[in-house]
Amino acid sequence: MESLAAWFANTLGQYISANAVVFIVSLCPILECRGGLIVASLLQVPIPTAVLLCIVGNALPVPFILLFIRHIFKWLKKFDWSRPWIEKLEAHAMNRSSRLDKGEFIGLLLFVGIPLPGTGAWTGSLIAALLEMDIKKATLAAFLGILLATVIVGSLSYGLLGVL
Repeated sequence: MESLAAWFANTLGQYISANAVVFIVSLCPILECRGGLIVASLLQVPIPTAVLLCIVGNALPVPFILLFIRHIFKWLKKFDWSRPWIEKLEAHAMNRSSRLDKGEFIGLLLFVGIPLPGTGAWTGSLIAALLEMDIKKATLAAFLGILLATVIVGSLSYGLLGVL
């Protein structure tokens, strides 16, 4: 992730503001706020600004995923070229869903918030949508998970653990 974040910082950072780069990276699946905070650190964006941009950027897609992803997947399955890709995504999400079986809310919060490969708001929202979780609970759990991930990765990216 660090090399991808560095690529965004070096490439996009030449053409748009550092704040815009951080926001865009935070919107992206896989990178999310974790990558956004790394980019913010590389581009020397002040931590309060970086945290705000990363939280907003990472949280913005969540309600759209929760509301529309099942409909989008259903439509995409009609096409031969996209059906295998969609089925693979659904299978991946459902394999990850075992972490959410008991205590959906806490499970989703921790799934989104603990910065491990394959976790995050995008995957967590996809799982919540496929499991047909209550949208209000899923949105709140994802948002709190984003806050947790921001605290953890922000502490690491900005070296706050060394200060404490």
